[in-house]
Amino acid sequence: MYVCGIIYLVMRIDVNGIQTYYEEYGTADAPVVLVLPGWMAKASLYRIVSDTISGRYRVILLDLPGFGGDTPEPPESWDLDGFTDFTLAFIESIGVSSLTLMGHSFGGRIIIKLMARKELPLNIDSIVLIDSAGVRHDLSEAAKRKQKLFKIAKHFMSDKQIEHYKETHGSADYRAATPLMRECMVKAINEDLTPLLKEVTPDTLLIWGSADTATPVSDGELMEKLMPNAGLALIEGAGHFPFSDAPVVFASILRSYFNIQ
Repeated sequence: MYVCGIIYLVMRIDVNGIQTYYEEYGTADAPVVLVLPGWMAKASLYRIVSDTISGRYRVILLDLPGFGGDTPEPPESWDLDGFTDFTLAFIESIGVSSLTLMGHSFGGRIIIKLMARKELPLNIDSIVLIDSAGVRHDLSEAAKRKQKLFKIAKHFMSDKQIEHYKETHGSADYRAATPLMRECMVKAINEDLTPLLKEVTPDTLLIWGSADTATPVSDGELMEKLMPNAGLALIEGAGHFPFSDAPVVFASILRSYFNIQ
């Protein structure tokens, strides 16, 4: 299929027994950019990336297992290493040995974790992190008190009551997830990746919405400070999805970084 003169393929491939969906734009011999989505986001949400750079790059938009797209859930509740292992297996399955990694939010977690691996079987040319997650924040005093009370109260609650409490008091992402994906989410967000930021050594572009409340700008500033070769580009007034809030500015930043006229 052709979209605006660019080859567009909807693909499925078996990755460790999981029928994995992904979209591919550009030409087979171009440098590869793999886009990893935010939590529960579909591959199609990131088509602005392929629309912007696929004239010169082979852009691959990946549906992660259980993220609400066309790739089924993992066979068990994965921690962040499980998703990182899957990502490496996917890259191997498509026969790529050198690429640029781009990750939004949760996708950034995977990239940070991946870069901490020793002796990677591939070359990472560069990295783009969009409002990346990975920095764990201390709970407020009110949240700590609430958590403490729940830990005490749940000893007197049935399993059904405990689950109801979590569903009514958890985040929107938690409430929207299936039981299995909730377990994955809890495992991931409880891991602080701050000590690993120094391992992200390739040239790294950090794109951040200045009004992001999910992963605040301070996270981006910390990543810029601790990553050896990182630079931060702020999009004023944008939130956690700057490619949706300010698509023109976001595309302009990508064109500049990837040297596309």
